Amino acid sequence: MVEALSLKIAQGGAIPLDVQFAVGASQTLALVGASGAGKTTVLRSIAGLYRPARGHITVDGEPWFDSATGLHLPPQHRRVGFVFQSYGLFPHLTAAANIAEAMLGHPDRADRAEILLGRVHLSGLGQRFPRQLSGGEQQRVALARALARDPRLLLLDEPFSAVDQPTRRALHALLAEIRAETPMPMIFVSHDVEDAARSADRLCLLIAGTTVETGPPRTLLDDPASQLALWLT
Repeated sequence: MVEALSLKIAQGGAIPLDVQFAVGASQTLALVGASGAGKTTVLRSIAGLYRPARGHITVDGEPWFDSATGLHLPPQHRRVGFVFQSYGLFPHLTAAANIAEAMLGHPDRADRAEILLGRVHLSGLGQRFPRQLSGGEQQRVALARALARDPRLLLLDEPFSAVDQPTRRALHALLAEIRAETPMPMIFVSHDVEDAARSADRLCLLIAGTTVETGPPRTLLDDPASQLALWLT
């Protein structure tokens, strides 16, 4: 596997972490675990929104974080697309304007926002405000905004947790489309192993902030002795 992202971080105190994994250039990794396992903290560490005590994060051979040298690349320099669990849309801006905000300085950001709305199947809804959109539609706007940064990797925090089953199926299909069109590493957080296995090439099980097992979904789920299989029983 050609590593696009390599991560090894540790943290004591209130947020204990002992996490390590690697993600291939066009792979999707799901961080699976119970609430409080440290999954979102790992995403925030990759994005530069949280600074672990020890470790390193490297993307395409470029160090983004290295506690040994004191390196901590600021979030604005990491080119990460991040879809937050609460979507994080500005309520006073339209869908198109929310997307355009991620492209400050881009000469054609209004046109590009409309293109991205089409890419997430929301053409014609650009002038609606978040309150006028369903939860699934808001999530798609947040995804389009994440893609507006031309990210080197895409992070999604619990993308399937707050939507109904039809919306989940549509989101799985949309992520597959995006992955086919723009090969890049994707990392998403989930507490639902079935959802994680449907969209991910690899699962990483976190228990109490510690990586206990990483591998292909079917390999882990079909082995009754694996930590993931035991965690599900």
